[in-house]
Amino acid sequence: MENLLEIRGLCKQYRNFSLDHVDLTVPAGTIVGLIGENGAGKTTTIKAALHVIRPDGGTIRLLGRDPSDPEAREGAAAVFEDSYFHGSLTPRQVGRAMAGICRTWDEDLYRSWCRRFGLQERQPLKEFSRGMRMKLSLATALARHPKLLVLDEATSGLDPVVRGEMLDLFLEFIQDEGCGVLLSSHITTDLERIADQIAYLHGGKLLFQADKDRLMEELAVLRCSEADLARLPAEWVLARRRGEFGQSALVRHPAEVRRLLPHAVVDRLRIDEMMQFYGGGAEQ
Repeated sequence: MENLLEIRGLCKQYRNFSLDHVDLTVPAGTIVGLIGENGAGKTTTIKAALHVIRPDGGTIRLLGRDPSDPEAREGAAAVFEDSYFHGSLTPRQVGRAMAGICRTWDEDLYRSWCRRFGLQERQPLKEFSRGMRMKLSLATALARHPKLLVLDEATSGLDPVVRGEMLDLFLEFIQDEGCGVLLSSHITTDLERIADQIAYLHGGKLLFQADKDRLMEELAVLRCSEADLARLPAEWVLARRRGEFGQSALVRHPAEVRRLLPHAVVDRLRIDEMMQFYGGGAEQ
């Protein structure tokens, strides 16, 4: 499968933070969910991938090219947490401005997306709700005919109805198997719903990139006594946390755990709880 984005050994050093040899791919036809705590390096990784910042080491291939290549950047469209257009502009004026900037701009497609999103072309953006501003950002991104859609906390702060519309749109986008999405989000339930793969950044390092369904099948959260937890092979226990009423642990092989500990509680893995084990001071 073709990789729309391929990052190998990405390093970036700041005074108080560094990305440490990050490997990340976005295969065509997939949605990759990028997770991590605040300050884990998600936005830095995205900026490096889009040639907004220069890495200190590693290689990046964006649509098969170096990200410094204008043709590569034209094939990728980014949407960030809030609109980057001035509030005095209208959607019509935004369209005119983009037509003069972007070689692949499709004005008819842009207007079609604005109509679909219910955006009035003469209404100033300062009168838009957050959800409307996000829809405008998506309309401008999609009107460029991108192959790769990069979203950095783009659904954050949206109400459930608008967020659901956005998630459906992302799924619609990848029906063209030559397209893909990199979605950075703290709303892990969204990723559980639509992501094909999960990539987890923690402290500037990529802990893993894995198929989401396989991850949910192969890992689980065990709640039991300390004595019961000690009955499991050590290599099955990835992390543990002590609580007032016993132990909770992130474990491999849920079916085998249920067989060995039939009276224990083995819960389906949730991405947010997995992050708490890795990033919340649990014992590794």
